[in-house]
Formats: sequence, C-alpha cells, structure tokens
Amino acid sequence: MRGAVAALLLVAALAGCREEAAQRPEPVAMTREAVGHFCQMNLFEHPGPKAQVHLRGMPDPLFFSQVRDAVAFRLLPEQQGEITAIYVSDMAVAPWENPGASNWIAAEDAFFVTGSAQAGGMGTPEVIPFGTEDAARSFVAAQGGEVRRLDEIPAELVLAADDPPSPIAGTPANDDDADFAARLKALSANRPEEKTP
Repeated sequence: MRGAVAALLLVAALAGCREEAAQRPEPVAMTREAVGHFCQMNLFEHPGPKAQVHLRGMPDPLFFSQVRDAVAFRLLPEQQGEITAIYVSDMAVAPWENPGASNWIAAEDAFFVTGSAQAGGMGTPEVIPFGTEDAARSFVAAQGGEVRRLDEIPAELVLAADDPPSPIAGTPANDDDADFAARLKALSANRPEEKTP
C-alpha cells in the first residue's frame, strides 16, 4: 500500500514539473521594433543589458531597456499579471554596446552585479546579469559592486527613485526649467482678470 501511495506521489510530482516546464515560454529575439515597457524607447538605441518579462495569457513579452526595470516590475504591488518567465541579457558573452538580440538567460540562473560604477543604458543605476559567477566577479573587480542572485536583490535597490542631478547653471535641464518658469509667469501676467459677481 505504501509503495502505491509513493508511486502516485512521484507521478503527481513529475506531472507538475512537466506542466511547469511546458508553461514556461521561450525567450523572444529583440527586433528593431522592440521598445521598453516603461520608457517606450527603442531598445537598440541604448547600450547595456536588456530584459523581457512574459505574462500568462500575453503572446508577446514586455521588453525593458534596463534589467533593473524588469526586476522592479516583478516587485511592483500594482503589477497584475502572472509572470511566467523573465529573461535577461547574458553580459558574460556580450559587449556593453551590443548585448545581442538573442543573448538571453533565465533571470533566476543569472548572477547580478549591483552597485557598480557602470550605469545602465538609460543612464541610471543598473543590475547587470552574467551567465557565470566568474564573469560577474571579474566585472566587480573592474567596476565595483556586489554579486547577488535574483531573489537577493533588495526591493529598495530597484524601486528607489534615482537621485536627481544637482542643477548646474547653463545646463540644458536648468535652462529648460528657467524657460518653463518664464513662460508660466508670462501666461499668468497676460491672463485676463476674473470679474467677481
């Protein structure tokens, strides 16, 4: 009797593993039309690693311009879809300027470098994936940071807002702010007076 129960449990466990494997989608090659889910910018216009997140019931993955964005996406409380797979660029075998269209590894298999001096493709801090721990540690030796697995990346590291750069007089961002303030003031000055009843 115990043998029959053990056999049934083994069959159920194997069936569950097969079902999970069958439900995991394969990575999709990036095309020239691929855009980042958050930024809506073309992925090929930015260097550094990329990510794709597959959601149950959606035929196409969501692409991300930086891996950090995909890691953050999986932690967002408002994220409704069931994630069936996350793939990231394997930077152990790709140059920074061209991470490759089909160079994907499962995020849970990657070794991520966090806190390095290397900014991501969008110019913000990045979590950089590598297919091997040795490659990740070599990167840390050159660029600093720490090696972590996916589940070890702290939420506050990827969900925190980036510190805005301090304004410098004469920079385009500072000039844009001054221009906006001047136009707003001009509009306010030209607004007709409201008549009180």
